[in-house]
Amino acid sequence: MILHAISGLIFLYLLVRLILTSHVRAAFKCAAGIALFAISQQHLLLRAFAGSLASPEAPSWVLILQSLLFATLLFLFLVVLTRDLVLLVQYLAKRAIKSPKPETPGALSPERRKALLLCFAALPAAYGVKQALALPVTRDMEKVLPGLPAELDGLCIAHLSDLHIGPLLQESWSAALVEKINDLRPDLILFSGDIVDGLPDRRAESVAHLKKLRAVHGIFACVGNHEYYANFHAWMKVFPELGLAMLLNSHRTVDIKGQKLVIAGLTDPTAASFGLPPPDCRAALRGAPENVPRILLAHRPTGAVHNAAFGFSLQLSGHTHGGQILGLDQFVAQFNGGYLRGWYKAEGMPLYVNSGAGLWSGFPLRLGVPSEIARITLRRA
Repeated sequence: MILHAISGLIFLYLLVRLILTSHVRAAFKCAAGIALFAISQQHLLLRAFAGSLASPEAPSWVLILQSLLFATLLFLFLVVLTRDLVLLVQYLAKRAIKSPKPETPGALSPERRKALLLCFAALPAAYGVKQALALPVTRDMEKVLPGLPAELDGLCIAHLSDLHIGPLLQESWSAALVEKINDLRPDLILFSGDIVDGLPDRRAESVAHLKKLRAVHGIFACVGNHEYYANFHAWMKVFPELGLAMLLNSHRTVDIKGQKLVIAGLTDPTAASFGLPPPDCRAALRGAPENVPRILLAHRPTGAVHNAAFGFSLQLSGHTHGGQILGLDQFVAQFNGGYLRGWYKAEGMPLYVNSGAGLWSGFPLRLGVPSEIARITLRRA
């Protein structure tokens, strides 16, 4: 509801500042107003006509087009708001000095100025949608873990989050992603949730490529909020068939070169809304060996301080998509405990927040925050 309300306010502002003030026929104003309203309420329309907001079942070209239009609307709002603030400052300055500036001969007409504003908005929107659909970049990094045995020094982890394989990022994208991951030759592949959007039968061909993933010591995953939105229990049967060991408030102990490594995973807080177990670190570690490195997969980074108290050596998370847009990303951070992307310390425990390999089809836009595969090499202190 908040999203629809904000979109409605943007619609009203642009309606008044661009359409109602135009010197065109009433019929054109009416048509433009209807189109503007439809673009502003695209999420409401997806929910009404495409099944659900989490995974709208619509052709990919429809989703790309509506994303481009909605992104243009947002940038147009920012451009017009900035223009109006500048005009307000100029007006107040003229009132203060009481010497209005005469109209500049040969200046653009109001309609041409509005068309120019639209072009300014469409360019970053188109680039942002293009970046959103691109394959993730690989980010190489090393992390020193105190207490890491010498035998585990150099262990290579491919960490991914928020693939959102669905109606927008389909079979060709997932196939190329799997190939790119395998080219890294990781020792472990770890997913921190939101792997899919939609029902298993609708995503069968797209997720089938995950079965081709290869890692020396296994592939492990926790769930995100989106796994709960479309037949959670069915997906928990599909993922193991694809080679993903699902960690739902549970752990696995991996033997590597004679040393033990615990990999634990949590459920998502969304689980409680579906009558399923919420995140529980105590349950996740029940029976785990003591005094060995412990890696935690938790979709949301917000519980990191709480999780650190259970002695985890490292937490890997996602959910934020890195904020997706520079400048607006700090707004996203406020809803995620201040965590956004990259490395943090939570009560001494290292936390990595992945920017996501993909993103939700309801808002596919990235500017300055590319999608990523994090290749993390563990080092001994």
